[in-house]
Amino acid sequence: MQPLNLPKYEIKVGRRDGRLTIFDELRRRHVALTPEEWVRQHFVHYLIEHLSYPAGLMANEVQLKVGDKNLRCDTLLYNKELQPQMIIEYKAPTVALTQRVFDQISTYNLLLHVPYLTVSNGLQHICCQMDYDTQTYHFLQDIPVYNEL
Repeated sequence: MQPLNLPKYEIKVGRRDGRLTIFDELRRRHVALTPEEWVRQHFVHYLIEHLSYPAGLMANEVQLKVGDKNLRCDTLLYNKELQPQMIIEYKAPTVALTQRVFDQISTYNLLLHVPYLTVSNGLQHICCQMDYDTQTYHFLQDIPVYNEL
Protein backbone atom coordinates (compact mmCIF):
# COMPACT_ATOMS: atom_id res chain seq x y z
CA MET A 1 0.00 0.00 0.00
CA GLN A 2 1.01 3.58 -0.62
CA PRO A 3 2.81 5.56 2.12
CA LEU A 4 0.54 8.25 3.57
CA ASN A 5 0.97 11.71 5.06
CA LEU A 6 0.07 10.28 8.47
CA PRO A 7 2.12 8.81 11.33
CA LYS A 8 3.04 5.15 11.02
CA TYR A 9 1.69 2.65 13.52
CA GLU A 10 1.76 -1.08 14.18
CA ILE A 11 -0.61 -2.25 11.48
CA LYS A 12 -2.36 -5.59 11.99
CA VAL A 13 -2.77 -7.12 8.55
CA GLY A 14 -4.21 -10.56 7.98
CA ARG A 15 -5.65 -12.75 5.24
CA ARG A 16 -9.15 -14.16 4.88
CA ASP A 17 -10.40 -16.15 1.91
CA GLY A 18 -7.23 -15.24 0.03
CA ARG A 19 -7.75 -11.50 0.53
CA LEU A 20 -5.78 -9.08 2.65
CA THR A 21 -7.48 -7.64 5.73
CA ILE A 22 -6.61 -4.91 8.22
CA PHE A 23 -7.70 -4.77 11.85
CA ASP A 24 -10.20 -2.00 12.59
CA GLU A 25 -9.71 -0.85 16.19
CA LEU A 26 -13.16 0.74 16.35
CA ARG A 27 -15.12 -2.21 14.95
CA ARG A 28 -12.75 -4.65 16.69
CA ARG A 29 -12.46 -6.96 13.70
CA HIS A 30 -10.53 -7.45 10.49
CA VAL A 31 -12.02 -5.78 7.40
CA ALA A 32 -11.06 -5.92 3.73
CA LEU A 33 -7.88 -3.98 3.05
CA THR A 34 -8.79 -1.48 0.33
CA PRO A 35 -6.97 1.78 -0.39
CA GLU A 36 -9.77 3.71 1.36
CA GLU A 37 -9.60 1.40 4.38
CA TRP A 38 -5.82 1.90 4.49
CA VAL A 39 -6.47 5.65 4.82
CA ARG A 40 -9.25 5.16 7.39
CA GLN A 41 -7.16 3.02 9.72
CA HIS A 42 -4.18 5.37 9.58
CA PHE A 43 -6.37 8.43 10.13
CA VAL A 44 -8.28 6.88 13.05
CA HIS A 45 -4.96 5.91 14.63
CA TYR A 46 -3.73 9.51 14.13
CA LEU A 47 -6.84 10.92 15.81
CA ILE A 48 -6.62 8.57 18.79
CA GLU A 49 -2.87 8.45 19.40
CA HIS A 50 -1.82 11.95 18.33
CA LEU A 51 -4.86 14.19 18.83
CA SER A 52 -6.36 12.45 21.90
CA TYR A 53 -9.70 11.56 20.32
CA PRO A 54 -11.43 8.96 22.56
CA ALA A 55 -11.86 5.70 20.65
CA GLY A 56 -15.06 5.07 22.63
CA LEU A 57 -16.62 8.18 21.08
CA MET A 58 -15.87 7.21 17.49
CA ALA A 59 -17.66 4.82 15.13
CA ASN A 60 -16.88 3.57 11.62
CA GLU A 61 -19.44 2.89 8.89
CA VAL A 62 -22.38 4.59 10.62
CA GLN A 63 -25.69 3.95 8.82
CA LEU A 64 -27.79 7.00 7.90
CA LYS A 65 -31.17 6.99 6.24
CA VAL A 66 -32.47 9.72 3.90
CA GLY A 67 -35.96 8.80 2.78
CA ASP A 68 -35.60 5.42 1.08
CA LYS A 69 -31.86 5.84 0.64
CA ASN A 70 -29.32 4.24 3.02
CA LEU A 71 -25.99 6.04 3.40
CA ARG A 72 -22.87 5.18 5.36
CA CYS A 73 -20.77 7.76 7.12
CA ASP A 74 -17.10 6.64 7.08
CA THR A 75 -16.33 7.78 10.64
CA LEU A 76 -18.45 9.69 13.10
CA LEU A 77 -17.06 11.35 16.21
CA TYR A 78 -19.36 12.07 19.14
CA ASN A 79 -18.93 14.49 22.03
CA LYS A 80 -19.19 13.42 25.66
CA GLU A 81 -22.99 13.89 25.53
CA LEU A 82 -23.03 11.40 22.60
CA GLN A 83 -24.09 14.04 20.09
CA PRO A 84 -22.42 13.89 16.66
CA GLN A 85 -19.44 16.26 16.61
CA MET A 86 -17.50 15.51 13.43
CA ILE A 87 -18.09 13.62 10.19
CA ILE A 88 -14.97 12.20 8.58
CA GLU A 89 -14.97 11.02 4.98
CA TYR A 90 -12.09 9.03 3.47
CA LYS A 91 -10.99 8.54 -0.08
CA ALA A 92 -8.22 6.44 -1.59
CA PRO A 93 -4.91 8.28 -2.04
CA THR A 94 -5.50 8.37 -5.80
CA VAL A 95 -8.80 10.28 -5.36
CA ALA A 96 -8.58 14.06 -5.32
CA LEU A 97 -10.48 15.95 -2.61
CA THR A 98 -12.82 17.84 -4.91
CA GLN A 99 -16.13 19.64 -4.51
CA ARG A 100 -17.84 16.30 -5.15
CA VAL A 101 -16.28 14.89 -1.95
CA PHE A 102 -17.54 17.90 0.00
CA ASP A 103 -20.98 17.51 -1.57
CA GLN A 104 -21.04 13.92 -0.29
CA ILE A 105 -20.08 14.85 3.27
CA SER A 106 -22.51 17.80 3.16
CA THR A 107 -25.35 15.38 2.37
CA TYR A 108 -24.53 13.47 5.56
CA ASN A 109 -24.42 16.73 7.46
CA LEU A 110 -27.96 17.64 6.40
CA LEU A 111 -29.00 14.85 8.76
CA LEU A 112 -26.41 15.22 11.51
CA HIS A 113 -25.78 19.00 11.72
CA VAL A 114 -22.25 18.63 13.16
CA PRO A 115 -19.80 21.43 13.98
CA TYR A 116 -16.88 19.87 12.01
CA LEU A 117 -16.46 18.19 8.63
CA THR A 118 -13.20 16.45 7.73
CA VAL A 119 -12.04 14.73 4.55
CA SER A 120 -8.80 12.86 3.90
CA ASN A 121 -7.23 10.84 1.13
CA GLY A 122 -4.27 10.04 3.35
CA LEU A 123 -2.09 12.58 1.58
CA GLN A 124 -4.21 15.68 2.10
CA HIS A 125 -6.49 16.36 5.08
CA ILE A 126 -9.07 19.12 5.14
CA CYS A 127 -11.16 20.13 8.15
CA CYS A 128 -13.76 22.87 8.24
CA GLN A 129 -15.79 24.28 11.07
CA MET A 130 -19.43 25.04 10.45
CA ASP A 131 -21.05 28.31 11.55
CA TYR A 132 -24.78 27.68 11.49
CA ASP A 133 -25.64 31.19 12.71
CA THR A 134 -24.17 32.78 9.57
CA GLN A 135 -24.66 29.67 7.40
CA THR A 136 -20.97 29.65 6.52
CA TYR A 137 -17.92 27.53 7.22
CA HIS A 138 -14.21 28.14 7.47
CA PHE A 139 -11.29 25.87 6.79
CA LEU A 140 -8.97 25.14 9.69
CA GLN A 141 -5.20 25.12 9.42
CA ASP A 142 -4.99 21.74 11.18
CA ILE A 143 -7.22 19.00 12.51
CA PRO A 144 -7.99 20.20 16.08
CA VAL A 145 -7.05 18.12 19.11
CA TYR A 146 -10.11 16.64 20.79
CA ASN A 147 -10.23 18.97 23.80
CA GLU A 148 -10.26 22.01 21.47
CA LEU A 149 -13.43 20.94 19.66
